[in-house]
Amino acid sequence: MPDIVIRHIDSLMAERIKSLAKERQWSINDVVLNALRNGLGMSAAGQIFTETMLDPGNLVLAGQWDAREKAVFQEAVQALSVTQPTQLAPARE
Repeated sequence: MPDIVIRHIDSLMAERIKSLAKERQWSINDVVLNALRNGLGMSAAGQIFTETMLDPGNLVLAGQWDAREKAVFQEAVQALSVTQPTQLAPARE
């Protein structure tokens, strides 16, 4: 994959990128790639992304969920979104 260097990023944008990376426990590169994909309207279909690229806020619940069920589900998804992949399964060698 090619690398792209982006120059002249203002300090506000740099701080927002760092803040999102820390909040989501993503790498800065993952935050920037996610922003570019969303900004360019590119679908993730057919491409392989790391688990850190999944945004729990993008899930849509179908069916009938009461408020308690929604809250529990969202809590579980949020907990999974901040775990390292090797916490759930051994790393592949």
